[in-house]
Amino acid sequence: MATFVDTSALLTLLNRSETNHQAALNAWERLVDSREVLITSSFVLVETYALLQSRLGLEAVRTMHEEITPLLDVQWVDQATFAAGASGLLLAARRQLSLVDCVSFVLMRTLGIDTAFAWDRHFTDQGFALV
Repeated sequence: MATFVDTSALLTLLNRSETNHQAALNAWERLVDSREVLITSSFVLVETYALLQSRLGLEAVRTMHEEITPLLDVQWVDQATFAAGASGLLLAARRQLSLVDCVSFVLMRTLGIDTAFAWDRHFTDQGFALV
């Protein structure tokens, strides 16, 4: 089985002042201990690194890079996946929905993943279960 890992969960996991930090830490430990395949996208990594750097600083980026990223199976976004995600974003016509989320949904459907480690309601809106 595989679980898709989203930026919202990674930020919550790495930010001790987040309301759901302990719940994210517990969920992460369960996922890692179960040897679940943890999949994310190159877009999620770019978004996460940028937000960590601006909100928490380079030490958080270093923790992400050295301790979390090596545990992830990174799917590099190709042109077709990008195009499908961009089309989904434009079709949804919702300002709060991001291109990164839409690309994540495309990847999840393509890979047959129905569960996400996320704190983003857009995943449940798309019919995915949350860890």
